Amino acid sequence: MTDRLKDKVAIITGGVAGIGLGIATCYVREGAKVVLTANHNVDGGHAAVAKFGEDVSLFVQQDVAKEADWQKVIDATVAKFGRVDILVNNAGIGGVNGAIEDLSLDDWQKVIDVNLTANFLGEKAAIHAMKDTADAKGSIINVSSVAGLVGLPFAPAYSASKGGTRLLTHATALNLAQRKIAIRVNSVHPGWIDTAIVPEAARKQIIAGIPVGHMGEPEDIGEVCVYLGSDESKFANGAEFTVDGGQRA
Repeated sequence: MTDRLKDKVAIITGGVAGIGLGIATCYVREGAKVVLTANHNVDGGHAAVAKFGEDVSLFVQQDVAKEADWQKVIDATVAKFGRVDILVNNAGIGGVNGAIEDLSLDDWQKVIDVNLTANFLGEKAAIHAMKDTADAKGSIINVSSVAGLVGLPFAPAYSASKGGTRLLTHATALNLAQRKIAIRVNSVHPGWIDTAIVPEAARKQIIAGIPVGHMGEPEDIGEVCVYLGSDESKFANGAEFTVDGGQRA
């Protein structure tokens, strides 16, 4: 199937590798124009644009935790493609794992800044842009995690950030809907997805705990994001979409 996202312009943070690149691949296939951001993986950004083509893609280097960088991304998106229809808040970090009493404030704050505060900044910037360029219509997709549904015992900052993203999604969706603004906000909660961050030594143990018997692929998250970005999901708002091979069933 193609053209489910025809004429839509999407910003995908962390969109040049892993889950983000999987989302971008699905979006371009369905006719969207994509603006991909990353802070450190600049080579990956250029490679993604070379793969998709400059006519339908743009890379912007961005620190998602800085409000000024969000305005830079919005300005670049509107300058090239004229509008913003979809935001996928996908960028995130795992942070330092361990006992909570051994976690430094700096380590905690870094995860909260990148995984949660950045999602607030993205929502804020995207809502303004959608009001200005897309008749106050659009879709915001926050990529949380199964760790936003149940706590991971040795990842307190990550769990808190992803749980915060879940409830930020609910609150923003309700706020917009009650003001009759047609911008929908939903969250996606991946389980184990086969990307470079999966520890090789734990791969067999991880797979053994997944009911379907294998990890997901980045495009498995991308397909859900296609639905949420498209007009097919017009009645989905403030909802949670778990994609984990049955682990949380």
